[in-house]
Amino acid sequence: MPRRLIQLVLSCVVLGVGVSLLLDARLGSDGYSTLLNGLTLATGWSFLLVSLVVGVALLTVAWLRGRRPGIGTVVQTVAVGATINVVLPLMPAPDSLVLRGGEVLLGLLVLAVGVAGYLAVDLGAGPAETAAQATEPAVPFRWSYTLLQVTAMGTGWLLGGDVGVATVLVALLIGPLVSRIQPWLTPAALRPATVAAAPGPAGSPETNAAPC
Repeated sequence: MPRRLIQLVLSCVVLGVGVSLLLDARLGSDGYSTLLNGLTLATGWSFLLVSLVVGVALLTVAWLRGRRPGIGTVVQTVAVGATINVVLPLMPAPDSLVLRGGEVLLGLLVLAVGVAGYLAVDLGAGPAETAAQATEPAVPFRWSYTLLQVTAMGTGWLLGGDVGVATVLVALLIGPLVSRIQPWLTPAALRPATVAAAPGPAGSPETNAAPC
């Protein structure tokens, strides 16, 4: 458990750095944030209140489908927010479109590593990720998370939220990237057990040892 907690916190910090890179590029954020921004503009509520209401709604739906929140749900919110508050003011805020595009690509990769790392320890997730996980196994995470991000992006845009090239890239690529990276970051204790070999003709188990 201590190793999983350490990975949880570190991964959330990495996630926060990824978000900071996207915000510093000023070319759009992720689809979920676009939804929150759009709702903030449409309702006149504070961003914090909108984030709380939407988050509770998504967690409730996921819980009803058997996916409960955990300590990771709290750690993700606190650690990511704290990291952004510290890291974002230190970012270079480049004017060059090429450098800003580089920040988007780097931010997308760092964001995917952070999300994959904290989901891999299976200690609970943020509202968007928990809602996407609740569709498994019927709909794999890579597709449910993509659908959630794209839907959130479209809804947020219709409500007045800003959509940029980074928003589209994150919405379309974050799900597949996280699904590809997560197995590499999953602790050995949480990996699926190897299926036992079938018994050989003499009744003893066969081995899969490679020939010398």
